[in-house]
Formats: sequence, structure tokens, C-alpha cells
Amino acid sequence: MLHFGLPHYPIFLNLKDRPVLVVGAGRVALRKTRGLLEAGARVTVVAPEAEPEFEELPVAMVRRCFRASDLADILLVFAATNDRLTNHRIAIAAKGKGIFANIADSAEECDFVVPARIQRDELQIAVSTGGKDPRLSAELRRKLESLL
Repeated sequence: MLHFGLPHYPIFLNLKDRPVLVVGAGRVALRKTRGLLEAGARVTVVAPEAEPEFEELPVAMVRRCFRASDLADILLVFAATNDRLTNHRIAIAAKGKGIFANIADSAEECDFVVPARIQRDELQIAVSTGGKDPRLSAELRRKLESLL
């Protein structure tokens, strides 16, 4: 029996050499950026200030506030600033350009969510609550890791 109305379609994207924008350079942005780099994405980070760990990462760092023009030729965007209005502006600008956006502080504005994941060589397991309960996803991920 088909169940219609699922909030998200699960998918694993090939991001190798694909342009991805991360706006913000705090702890949340750092975690998302590391995951994108692991997937081979070409990451640009836009933020006026950054956690020191960003200096060690192979990203294009743009030290200023977000501009809608930053979305040119971008496949995905992650809004991970500590400013609700900026994240909202990113969501609106991305939708206007048909770019899928993940908005760290607003599940309702997300076009996609990033699941908690486990990777063992070629095996990947993803756990998601559709952005409703990230802590539960992380807890389930930890339990699954202990089983592997």
C-alpha cells in the first residue's frame, strides 16, 4: 500500500566536484562543511568571521556577509548563520533560483534535511526524523554504530 505525504524523499547525492555554498562559519557550519568535503563537494563558505578550524579546510573562504549573488552556479546551499533573518533571506533567495536549501534553524524552510549517518567503508546508513527530532536521529545513529 502506498503512503502519500512523506515529508522527504531519501536520496544519496554524488557531490564530487559539485559547487556547494555554506553561509556561516560557526560550529554547525563546520560540521556541515566537513561532511560536504568528505563527499567531494567544492565548498565555498561565506561568513564575516569563522571558527579557526576553517583555516585548515580546502574551501573557498569569502569573509563577508551573504549576498544573493553568492548563489550563482551553486547546486546546494546550507544556511548556518546565527542570524534568523539572514537564514530566512537565504531560503527565499535559493527558492527564487530553484536551488535546494538546508536552513539550519528552520526545518520548515528546508528543501532537504541532512540525516545522521554511519559510514563503514562502502556501507552508509542514514537515520532521519525529517528534521523534527535531530537528537533522536543522533541517538539512533549511536546505537546502530555500536551494533556495527
